[in-house]
Amino acid sequence: MEIIKSLANKMNIKPTQVESVLKLLESGSTIPFIARYRKEVTGALDEEQIRLIDMEYLYLCNLEKRKEDVIRLIAEKDLLTEELKHEIEACEKLNEVEDLYRPFKEKKKTKASEAIKAGLEPLAKKIMSFPMTGSIEKLASGYNMESEKAIEGAGYIISEWFSDNAYYRKWIRFYIYNNGLITSKLKKNAIDEKKTYDMYYEFQDRIKYIKHYRVLALNRGEKENILNVSLDYEKEKIIEYLETKIIKNPNSFVVSIVQNAIEDSLKRLILPSIEREIRSDLTEKSENLAIETFKENLENLLITKPIKNAVVLGFDPAFRTGCKLAVLNPFGEVLEISTIYPHEPKNEKLKSCEILRNLIQKYHVNVIAIGNGTASRESETFVAESIKGLPVKYNIVSEAGASVYSASKLAISEFPDLTVEKRSAISIGRRIQDPLSELVKIDPKSIGVGEYQHDVNQKNLNNALTFTVEKIVNDIGVNINTASSSILKYISGLNKKAIDSIMEYKTKTPFKSRKEIQKLKGISEKIFEQCIGFLRIPDSENPLDRTKIHPESYEIAQNLLKECNLNLADIDQDIFKETLRKVDIASMCQKLNTDEYTLKDIIEELIHPGIDRRDELDNVLLKSDILEIKDLKIGMELEGTIRNVVSFGAFVDIGLHNDGLIHISKLSKEFVNDPKEIVHVVQIIKCYVLDIDLEKEKVNLSLIKE
Repeated sequence: MEIIKSLANKMNIKPTQVESVLKLLESGSTIPFIARYRKEVTGALDEEQIRLIDMEYLYLCNLEKRKEDVIRLIAEKDLLTEELKHEIEACEKLNEVEDLYRPFKEKKKTKASEAIKAGLEPLAKKIMSFPMTGSIEKLASGYNMESEKAIEGAGYIISEWFSDNAYYRKWIRFYIYNNGLITSKLKKNAIDEKKTYDMYYEFQDRIKYIKHYRVLALNRGEKENILNVSLDYEKEKIIEYLETKIIKNPNSFVVSIVQNAIEDSLKRLILPSIEREIRSDLTEKSENLAIETFKENLENLLITKPIKNAVVLGFDPAFRTGCKLAVLNPFGEVLEISTIYPHEPKNEKLKSCEILRNLIQKYHVNVIAIGNGTASRESETFVAESIKGLPVKYNIVSEAGASVYSASKLAISEFPDLTVEKRSAISIGRRIQDPLSELVKIDPKSIGVGEYQHDVNQKNLNNALTFTVEKIVNDIGVNINTASSSILKYISGLNKKAIDSIMEYKTKTPFKSRKEIQKLKGISEKIFEQCIGFLRIPDSENPLDRTKIHPESYEIAQNLLKECNLNLADIDQDIFKETLRKVDIASMCQKLNTDEYTLKDIIEELIHPGIDRRDELDNVLLKSDILEIKDLKIGMELEGTIRNVVSFGAFVDIGLHNDGLIHISKLSKEFVNDPKEIVHVVQIIKCYVLDIDLEKEKVNLSLIKE
């Protein structure tokens, strides 16, 4: 119960909410199901909050278990005091527990353990009593060794005592973190061919304030043996603090021995481990922020507005091997595949133009989706010239991960008779028709909207991205009759056996109602409960089957309509919607014996049955002509699409070979702490040309009109 209270305080929610979430998770409920269909139990916590409860609870349980273990281990040595027990119980982090346990830990062979074995611990205790009379020689006699050797051994024991002191370590860690600098220098004889790390050759920043992307860059430069990275701080201040705390009598003849022990303890034991801890802490925090950026970028990419009811021509650019074309009907089915050679070495421009125009006219192509890989801009020029006079536009599509998908087992099973390049053209075309359905076929790490993604903890990154995909897929829902196994694997509650049953069933006949799903082999009562609200059947005889309303609430929905004198058959009529908008929620909840959250969701779904929130987003930016860098002028207004958001700004596709960069300082006239506060991936923006580098073909942009 204490863990639940602690977690509730940390998240600023009620303990009952935490408790409810944990019970639901323990019963086998998924996060999307809890967030959507158990709002009345959780107080409408969203997916991110529920996931945080799940993760934090596990951490706190591990913390409590470690506290119990440490208390038990110290008690077994008969060294546990009430004060120490309370201190351990009050710890909020694992490293605080470990600091308190350090003095009681079984140590490997150390200089101090060897000195203790030699019988020098009594001498160390005498030194730490700071005697006023006598001499060092007399104090160190009687230990079967030279006095110098005895003093040296006792010094090692004292050094370890200082190192094991949790309070000293805590103060030193706090001091270095808040006052120290992190610095980097170019390593001697290091070769940085592309000058990737040139800004870090002579670099320093406050540890406390360093940006996470700089930490990750420093880590990578260090790993590649290009940079030397270190922490700089006033060691004298730390020595001064320790001397003030440790030296009880500055007039004692042993003061110099203790001072030497302090310096030895810092140099050999305390500072190296604390520096490692701080670097590790910086890395962990930086990785978490980088993962958060990747998550948000991925989420915005996945909810890109689909181009519905359009015949699309997927165009996979290439030079030597030719450009692969794939014409797709509005459902993403392949109508025709072709290859053209408009570029070097064959340079068959006229023939290629004729083939392209014939395909456009034959199938009434609405949109051409051009991959942004090799030969992309040359292909864009070719397409723009070829489509003149035709009612068709084009869009440059990110093909990140398309080659990964095209060579995958899934792509081979979908198109066993096609080459990798032809499958890639299909994938590029489908990415503009239904980005979500196509992108879920690809490992999220390969989609290309992250930063330093290879430098962060891969397990944490994978978990975070998988969670994001699950959240979006379930939020939008899927048409079970058109859904691929790739997208179904992200649906709440579904496992491989259940998905195989669904896929096998619909090869014979389409689903006509949600009830049919319940009867399938592998669909248990629990699986059905968890998944069914996220599976749509647009052609079902029961209009509720095309909504997010869960079958468990169908009776409430029917009773609501009865109270309003409405017929479900009129669900698309304006009068139906207007009547529901006027419902008094409080009184209707009492009549139907239901809660406010469930009733509001039912009404929303009845007013907008099966609504896709992507429909409310910006349309994809379609073009019919090209832009060249020589056409640009400083101050020119352009329209572009945000391709990636990183910590220092955003990359924008304005139709050139390279994306333009809007630096964080040019996103707003006000101070911007995080670019994600201003822009997001796939957002269409108006921007202004700030700077043009013709030689490097780079353009700097601004959201601010100068």
